[in-house]
Amino acid sequence: MAPNAYFGYFQGGTLNGRHKIARINNVSPEQGGGIESVTMRLTVFSDYTLRTLLYLALRTDGLVTIDEIAKAYGISRNHLMKVVHNLSRTGIVKTVRGKGGGMTLARSPQEINIGAVVRETEKDSHVVECFDPERAGCCQIDTACSLKGALYKAREAFFGVLDDYTLDDLLGPRQRMAEMLGIGLNEPLGTPAL
Repeated sequence: MAPNAYFGYFQGGTLNGRHKIARINNVSPEQGGGIESVTMRLTVFSDYTLRTLLYLALRTDGLVTIDEIAKAYGISRNHLMKVVHNLSRTGIVKTVRGKGGGMTLARSPQEINIGAVVRETEKDSHVVECFDPERAGCCQIDTACSLKGALYKAREAFFGVLDDYTLDDLLGPRQRMAEMLGIGLNEPLGTPAL
């Protein structure tokens, strides 16, 4: 690399609640280069899954309905139906059908690992096309490419950080979060109603 070339990554603050990663391009500032912003995102499905889990962890006085969660966050009921179905299928949420039905956490917040949840919801997290087994050999330089290894390590580092957190770790400050979601202040916080 030329002595005056610029290239690298650094983590900045947040942008609309999402972590910002700035990429420094390989052109000097004198040549119009500099920092461009790249935002790392989860799918809406993962976002709604995590929001649902947070709500359920805060609201522990009984069963919660999809409509309650949709209203609290101002998000699509139809999307939440898919999220809850997946959470129920994976055993993270217990659901009760029928009139008076709803859902609750099937495990305590301390037992729900965020990395495992996001891996489940981001199964198709192919950072680049060649990560997809169905697209193997799609790139001309696949067998000689070092980028694939670097991106694989970056993806695993992302999941590795999430592995360090449980749902319980994400609940602070509980009282403030509960208030923001319209969860009654007299309801106990933190233990699931199984």
